Amino acid sequence: QIQLVESGGGLVQAGGSLRLSCTASGRTFRSYRMGWFRQAPGKEREFVAAVKWIGGSTYYADSVKGRFTISKDNAKNTVYLQMNSLKPEDTAVYYCATQSDPGVSYAYWGQGTQVTVSS
Repeated sequence: QIQLVESGGGLVQAGGSLRLSCTASGRTFRSYRMGWFRQAPGKEREFVAAVKWIGGSTYYADSVKGRFTISKDNAKNTVYLQMNSLKPEDTAVYYCATQSDPGVSYAYWGQGTQVTVSS
């Protein structure tokens, strides 16, 4: 069983920064791609960013390009999301997830961490 634990959420003023972390554990953990998603109240969950575990290619939603940076530390089984120039519309619960192979869905999800951006 794979477990993902997020941390780093909180309350920040608009224009501020936060760094989220997500650490994976489990005897059989391996990943093709790790991603960050978010869900705001009353809205559907949406993709934020992803990184390939091998090679490090990154992918971003248009709404966060230039403001958010995803990175990873393979030795620590950890993925990060550096969020700068935060906006009130970035307020959401942020989840990390792992995709084991290309073409399959993200199978394992963390419990989520709340990010609140005040105006």
